[in-house]
Amino acid sequence: MNETWPEIKKRKLKERRGETFDWIQSLVVALLICVLTFTFFVRVINVSGTSMLDTLHNEDRILVSNLFYKPSQGDIVVLRKESFSTEPIVKRVIAVGGQTVNMDFEQGIVYVDGVALDEPYTLTPTTRRIDFEDEVLVPEGCLYVMGDNRNGSTDSRDDRIGCVDERLVIGKALLLIFPGTDRQHGESIEWSRIGVIH
Repeated sequence: MNETWPEIKKRKLKERRGETFDWIQSLVVALLICVLTFTFFVRVINVSGTSMLDTLHNEDRILVSNLFYKPSQGDIVVLRKESFSTEPIVKRVIAVGGQTVNMDFEQGIVYVDGVALDEPYTLTPTTRRIDFEDEVLVPEGCLYVMGDNRNGSTDSRDDRIGCVDERLVIGKALLLIFPGTDRQHGESIEWSRIGVIH
């Protein structure tokens, strides 16, 4: 049976409405997935300051996740310590609960459980004492954290931060997704730095 012109127009209009509805539905689902992912699984954090040079620079944007995450030695973590700063703090885990930390400031060496750490990621040797007095036993459920820019970092050596409760950890830094400006080598953006954080 042949369709009349008004019937063809009506059918095409219904088809377009169906396609439009499908597109809207797909966009809403995609948006909902993005919102849930960035609310519960990953977050984008802006690095503030130079305490993690040369690993991370000021204004770097990093992807952080706490999904099934338990902090371990060597991880770069983002945490909150309201008594020190309202902004998230980015540091490296040097020791976990039950481990001891000691430092030789003349040699610039950090020891965990009596073993010198191999730290190729540090900008300079650890020669700045801050409030560090003597060997520290990290309490269970806590972390000892330090910046990679050891002589330009406020970290667990400072009494205002000290050993940090694991519950204050927002998550582990996974990816550098947008590099900030490199103040050490001018103001240019080093796009080659994008990728997994070590």
